[in-house]
Amino acid sequence: MNATTGLHCLVTGATGYIGGRLVPELLDAGHRVRCLARSPEKLRDHPWAGRTEVVRGDVADPESVAAALHGIDVAYYLVHALGAGSGFEDRDRTAARIFAEQARAAGVRRIVYLGGLTPEGIPVGDLSPHLRSRAEVGEILLGSGVPGTVLRAAVIIGSGSASFEMLRYLTERLPVMVTPSWVGTRVQPVAVRDVLRYLVGSAAMPPEVSRAFDIGGPDVLTYEEMMRRYAAVAALPHRLILRVPMLTPRLSSHWIGLVTPVPRALARPLAESLRHEVVCAEHDIARYVPDPPGAPIGFDRAVSLALQRVREANVTTRWSSASLPGAPSDPLPTDPDWAGGSLYTDRRERAVDASPAALWRVVEGIGGENGWYSFPLAWAVRGWLDRLVGGVGIRRGRRDAARLRVGDSLDFWRVEEIEPGRLLRLRAEMRLPGLAWLEMYADADATASPPGGAVLGARYRQRALFHPHGLLGHLYWWSVSPFHAVVFGGMARNIARAARRLDEEAAATPDRARADTASTDTASRDTASASDRPLSAEAPDDSSPPGPDAERENP
Repeated sequence: MNATTGLHCLVTGATGYIGGRLVPELLDAGHRVRCLARSPEKLRDHPWAGRTEVVRGDVADPESVAAALHGIDVAYYLVHALGAGSGFEDRDRTAARIFAEQARAAGVRRIVYLGGLTPEGIPVGDLSPHLRSRAEVGEILLGSGVPGTVLRAAVIIGSGSASFEMLRYLTERLPVMVTPSWVGTRVQPVAVRDVLRYLVGSAAMPPEVSRAFDIGGPDVLTYEEMMRRYAAVAALPHRLILRVPMLTPRLSSHWIGLVTPVPRALARPLAESLRHEVVCAEHDIARYVPDPPGAPIGFDRAVSLALQRVREANVTTRWSSASLPGAPSDPLPTDPDWAGGSLYTDRRERAVDASPAALWRVVEGIGGENGWYSFPLAWAVRGWLDRLVGGVGIRRGRRDAARLRVGDSLDFWRVEEIEPGRLLRLRAEMRLPGLAWLEMYADADATASPPGGAVLGARYRQRALFHPHGLLGHLYWWSVSPFHAVVFGGMARNIARAARRLDEEAAATPDRARADTASTDTASRDTASASDRPLSAEAPDDSSPPGPDAERENP
């Protein structure tokens, strides 16, 4: 076997931001990939899913880790308990030790870990809990007896990353900013495509190399300079930035949570990690993963690439790709006579004078900038209330403006199941005294009469379900049920109207009608065959490692 290709790689955290982008890069480099995931179904709709082996397991479970590491050459550890509340350091430590022990027992040739860049000369006890935990995990993996590569990065700039989203929304939404003192801290950001290039290249490091490497871009900037340069790249007016020293990381995390889609639980460790200067002390990684021309990528170029992907609505993974700790994850009970306790249901059904294809387009396009088709103020208030109690709120939006896949975050929901052309099931990730789901169906209905001469109309079915936890859960359901006629009833009516408008517009432009129908009719087939398409045929991504044609492909 060639020392640089054909390796068997295990990727943990494949449902997350970096892991979801690393898998196709490893495949394109000629490696075989196995993914370890607690919820394998979240990877089902990824374009590369059919080219990988996906196994169910948890890094905290020694048996599932041992099974996943069997026959593996290189193991990527991309799991963090970021924003996981009290006790997350213990959980990180325990999981890292289990992984290290099982990797050594399985004869793994290398462990690769992406951690955080720690400041020089700062005692470990003075670091933020987030950075301290990442540093400890790196030490545990390097001490495993398996050769290891620990890559230490500061702020990662790429479409959909939490750091980029925080920077983007703060800069775009606040022309005048009252900021904490940490905006004057120097950091060394790195482009996500360089991070992926280092991760892929680390697989081929010689066995005698086992150490940590600092990775960063060519620019060392304060956070204030990053905001100003972001504004310049995005063609925004000059930003006025006023520093207020009394804004601690804790207080500023509330401020970030209000202004950006990044929830407070995630914003706080990001803000705390900026208390100290984080600048690379070396660039030794280039000895083993040489920099091609034009790399590492500068800050302005990384922002430009990320913005291009955002504007094209073609962000492959987002910070919200991985569920936040504490978010509900129980699947919808499939037993109609579910014996797990009360299950409240609100059902709505309407005949729709539109084609099933048009109805499905509306259903799949729900949320984000398209809204929820009923009482916008009620949805906004519910989102704000969720943010106030530490939830994700309604501003996570969508990864893609038109298409959804299992595992996508959608405002304060997550896609639990999707049957293209027919069913969309969402699971609530808002803070609730129970578990909640929302199902939307688009079926054919011979009794409806769509415009444009279509043979069949459509029937829209909607079902909201809630499984209460304790008395508070029951009280919650009965307190909000009077509003269901307005919220859920209005949603059903307005979705039906939107579908009819789509058909009316399509009937007025026959070429568009044919294109839309063909697009919807092939949705299921595209989903099934996506894994057969070569990744090189896809649109260039800001996460793709740069090559000779990088400038041409990413104008």
